[in-house]
Amino acid sequence: MASKGRTIYIGFTSKLYVRVMEHKNGTFEGFSNDYQCHRLVYFEHFQWAANGIAREKQLKRWSRAKKLFLINRDNPTWEDLSENWGKPIGPFVEPRA
Repeated sequence: MASKGRTIYIGFTSKLYVRVMEHKNGTFEGFSNDYQCHRLVYFEHFQWAANGIAREKQLKRWSRAKKLFLINRDNPTWEDLSENWGKPIGPFVEPRA
């Protein structure tokens, strides 16, 4: 997660959609809420929670430069990857017969 000013928050969850919505809604007090890290700019998927937790710990030890490289490589515009999550896709149009 990141703020518009590119402050970075790294975390692990087994329910990405739920956790992203919690960030966006400011559900929890703390760093990510204080710095308004409400934009999903990067994520990785792991089959096993232990692997995801190990990766989270690894990323938290990285320098800011390495973290920026990782995000910029896959999302150079820092687009909010979850921007449209939970929003209607558009008006339903009945197909013509």
